[in-house]
Amino acid sequence: MRASAIIVAAGTGVRLGHSEPKAFVQLGTVPLLYYSLRTLRALSAIGEIIVAIPHGKEADARSAAQRAGVDVPLKLVTGGAERQDSVRLALSMVSAESVVILVHDAARPFAAARLFTDCIAAAVRSGGAIAAIPVADTLKEAQHNIVIATRARDGLVAAQTPQAFRRELLIAAHAAGSTRATDDAFLVEQLGAPIEIVAGSTLNFKITTPDDLRLARALIASDSLLSRQFD
Repeated sequence: MRASAIIVAAGTGVRLGHSEPKAFVQLGTVPLLYYSLRTLRALSAIGEIIVAIPHGKEADARSAAQRAGVDVPLKLVTGGAERQDSVRLALSMVSAESVVILVHDAARPFAAARLFTDCIAAAVRSGGAIAAIPVADTLKEAQHNIVIATRARDGLVAAQTPQAFRRELLIAAHAAGSTRATDDAFLVEQLGAPIEIVAGSTLNFKITTPDDLRLARALIASDSLLSRQFD
């Protein structure tokens, strides 16, 4: 199986409280982007990695890939105004030989290798797959900062990345999709295609806020397993 991996790494660090683009903020001794590259480079199914980055970060991205030991073709593309634009631009660089396309956010550095391989296998079976976890919190609907209803959480899941799709399906979804989407599965859903759910992990959280970054840094500093995996 040949798969192409797209890493979305073009976001700013504004909500994170950094002037540096998020994927290049230091986590431990390396940039955030490094962790996804390190995990992907160990997967035999991955034939190439395409990274959507901010303008001017080409040298930093190649340095992170070198440190991660990436030994498959690495393609860099300047990201767009929105996440959806960045993925669309990266799709234009995917090899025609690829059967499956993985999309992963650089802001999720702790995605296990198993998640990637399970999503690839599910995409082959079903056409599309996402990592997700059941919603555990009680859900409240609010207006003007006042609770107006409590919503049932049964059957609800919180979507994560990686997400994987058959190549032709994801390309068609982006070509047809006009709605701004926060993930690729939404665009595929608009085509009526099934999306299989792969069991994600609470450890696979997205680094968005300063608290998220503090938690990630604490994990890197204190968890010996993570330290061995990523040093």
